[in-house]
Amino acid sequence: MLRKGAEEARNRLPELLAAAEKGRCTIITRHGRPVAVLAPIAAFGAVEGQQPLTPWQGSGRSLWGNDSARTVRRLRDEWNR
Repeated sequence: MLRKGAEEARNRLPELLAAAEKGRCTIITRHGRPVAVLAPIAAFGAVEGQQPLTPWQGSGRSLWGNDSARTVRRLRDEWNR
């Protein structure tokens, strides 16, 4: 894994992108502290592995009780006291 300062990473971005395309990660530091990682997209599982929220549709049913409008009014009124 490569480790570069922010200024050097900015100046050598094309090389770092080429390294990422070859599967290498780069840690970018600021004042010696790691602040970011430049990694191959395959290593970033959230992009490929993110699941849609549609299976959760309707899962909040009954969360607010039988009369959601009344529950919301009651909660809103509670804040206005």
